[in-house]
Amino acid sequence: MSHIVVIGAGQAGASLVAKLRNEGFEGEITLLGAEASPPYQRPALSKAYLLGEMERERLFLRPREWYENNNINLRTGTPAVSVDAASQTVTLEGDEVLSYDHLAFTTGSHPRTLPAVIGGELDGVFSVRDLADADALKPEFTGGRRLLVIGGGYIGLEAAAVAAKMGLHVILVEMADRILQRVAAPETSDFFRNLHSGHNVDIREGIGLERLVGEDHVTGAVLSDGSEIEVDFAIVGVGIYPATVLAENAGVACDNGIITDAFGRTSDPNIWAAGDCATLDWHGAQIRLESVGNAIDQAEVVAQNMLGAEKSYAPKPWFWSDQYDTKLQIAGLNLGYTDVVTRETGDARSHWYYRDDTLIAVDAMNDPRNYMIGKRLIEAGKSPAPSVIADPETDMKALLRS
Repeated sequence: MSHIVVIGAGQAGASLVAKLRNEGFEGEITLLGAEASPPYQRPALSKAYLLGEMERERLFLRPREWYENNNINLRTGTPAVSVDAASQTVTLEGDEVLSYDHLAFTTGSHPRTLPAVIGGELDGVFSVRDLADADALKPEFTGGRRLLVIGGGYIGLEAAAVAAKMGLHVILVEMADRILQRVAAPETSDFFRNLHSGHNVDIREGIGLERLVGEDHVTGAVLSDGSEIEVDFAIVGVGIYPATVLAENAGVACDNGIITDAFGRTSDPNIWAAGDCATLDWHGAQIRLESVGNAIDQAEVVAQNMLGAEKSYAPKPWFWSDQYDTKLQIAGLNLGYTDVVTRETGDARSHWYYRDDTLIAVDAMNDPRNYMIGKRLIEAGKSPAPSVIADPETDMKALLRS
């Protein structure tokens, strides 16, 4: 009876082992996680969990008993140290060795941190990537304190929103010309800049961090424009990078992620990868999709292919972000867009991305109806004329039938 080892007990790892059992696999399954907790949802860490609106137990994707009942050997607090692809073994911390017939990397990603030379190792400087980060941050969120957020991506903006709602004084600095520059059009950046400004968040764009100051604990910051500010703590949200060290050391091909083919297989025929750590083919280019939806969908296809399905993975990208009372929902990928069309209906707003005449993505703010319509149009390969989308009289649902 074969043994499948999955390294990485996050959303992708949990989805993969569940799918293996659902597909009828009766062999041995071991799921290895470096953290002490069973697999949990991460998006809530920077939102509901920090706000105190979600209990710790509700974060868990499944209770620990579920893994026992499904004969899945969940080993938390058990980091893998190395993988030997030739002997098909995994060495764990403590020198225990596991043999595998097939192995999957679902190791996720790590937050980028600040170098020590500019104060990145001072106490009071946090990332928001795992449960331990969120637990360490919670006591810091006390009304009246001063928070510096470094980075104007979704993680930084979500943390700023939580802090502002809890009565903290928030300054957010973004080195690029505008917040969300890497992932969204200027129209979406403008929307969220206005949203945060309306909640008294001081957003400073085109301004970087020169250094954090303090002896042991951060007490202030010097910004690239020469200004100095006092802070009680800081959150760093300057992106993530894929966790590929184990794969690289095992000789698996990597390039900004673990390279996979259409089936999720790596350069080693007995090793697979899924989730944030893995690249995938997107219209002829290898990209990574950093989202819950991709982690689940890609992992489930990999599980089927481990069992011989030979099923190609065709991603259907979607993302979301919650800030204050605004829910942003994104369908598609806006890579290479040439035009953006805005549609407004009451308090709802959506931005539609076109590459020439082709609809490729939608950002919808408090507009779930048009988000779903946009998602279905993109997946069906339909591209209504931009003028039709912009017209408030257009029957959007009718576009799905045309």
